[in-house]
Amino acid sequence: MALPRGQPPPSLWPPLCLLLLLLLFISSPPPLQARPLLLHPSINVAVVFSGSSYQNEVRGRLSGENFVDLPVVVSPVTVLVNDTNPRDLLTRLCDTMATERLHGVVFEDDVGSGAGAQVAEVSQILDFLSTQTTLPIVGISGGSAVVIPYKAEGSSFLQMGASLEQQILCMFKLMEEYDWGEFAVITSLLPGYDTFVDIVESYTDTSYFLWNLQDILTLEMSVGANDARTKRMLQQVDSSVLLAYCSYEEAQYLFTQAAEVGLLGPGYIWILPSLAVGNPDSPPPVSFPVGVIGVITDQWRKSLRQRVREGVAIVAKGAESFKKQYGFIPEGHGDCNKPAKQSVNNTLFRHMLNVTWERKDLSFNNQGFLSNPSMIIVALDRERLWDKVGKHMLGDLRSATCLASHGQLLEHVFDDRHLTVATLERSILVMVECGTRALACVRNTSSCRR
Repeated sequence: MALPRGQPPPSLWPPLCLLLLLLLFISSPPPLQARPLLLHPSINVAVVFSGSSYQNEVRGRLSGENFVDLPVVVSPVTVLVNDTNPRDLLTRLCDTMATERLHGVVFEDDVGSGAGAQVAEVSQILDFLSTQTTLPIVGISGGSAVVIPYKAEGSSFLQMGASLEQQILCMFKLMEEYDWGEFAVITSLLPGYDTFVDIVESYTDTSYFLWNLQDILTLEMSVGANDARTKRMLQQVDSSVLLAYCSYEEAQYLFTQAAEVGLLGPGYIWILPSLAVGNPDSPPPVSFPVGVIGVITDQWRKSLRQRVREGVAIVAKGAESFKKQYGFIPEGHGDCNKPAKQSVNNTLFRHMLNVTWERKDLSFNNQGFLSNPSMIIVALDRERLWDKVGKHMLGDLRSATCLASHGQLLEHVFDDRHLTVATLERSILVMVECGTRALACVRNTSSCRR
């Protein structure tokens, strides 16, 4: 067929091109699947050191290399705060949130557990901040780890400490181990004293062990208290085993008055919760008697590095759990005044409550403290140092040192075989030190080292 002059023949390129592209697509291997886009492949964790003692102890800043073994990438933010007053704490934490969108805070402070109101103040500030921002905060040591019994509704504050009830149960395990069935309770007016008494009475009423709670005394132990009245009430105590609930400062007053009425020394056993023990690394007051027993958490034995790693691991393991369920890591928190909009059921905080790391149970109950804390039993030795004499873990008491019944506080006479001879009105006891930690300590018996 003739074509009109001046018009080019129609091109065959477009149909041929499409055909070639189709053949190429059919014969080519399937395309590689791209990795899903992760909005936040790492987490930002602020590690706060609050207190003047950390200015020399913490050298340099933490880096991600300190946490390479954790399941998610951690970008640590080191924060040093000179003081633990509310204004400084809130200002520094909020400033950090504004510059670094945080997924969690790990808080370490040097406030001793006996610092009274300051202890409660630190915990309450952190509880308030976590409630307002929904930012998870983990208190690992010092005042931040001293358990407060009631937290605000919606709190995201976790404390790596033991509650008052858990400490009391540890005390009873120790008393049961050595048949200290007759005892008395002495408390100050420190908030929580009525809870202490209620827990003790409830346990003695429901336990299979035949306890004999001989007396309950509640005394004013503050400066300016009526010393004569205090001594008169202490003179009524007949028990040789005494459980005390008070602050660190109040314990000093109590022991001063108890010494004057003869409640210290041979034959008397005092057992204190962590609140009254104070900081075990600091020398105890001169009024504390040799042999006084305390119950504290095992955080005391851990180094600063170990405590920080455990706190960061809780946040990291929570982020890993969240990512497994939802496929991404949630956005961090960046404003103290605007809480993150997250539903109750899928917050990162919820995934931090059941954590196991390095074969340690770091799970928390709904009250924000450890479900199964490891506790250490310490006793004040003759060099006035706190010695570990036992450990309580998962409801089991593991004694590291043999304590003969009613003999721990008696006058000691040592010979070359490490025997201690003590005379009581009822009997003569021979007490020895366990040869190895593997040997079991059988109650009311003694076994020689050789």
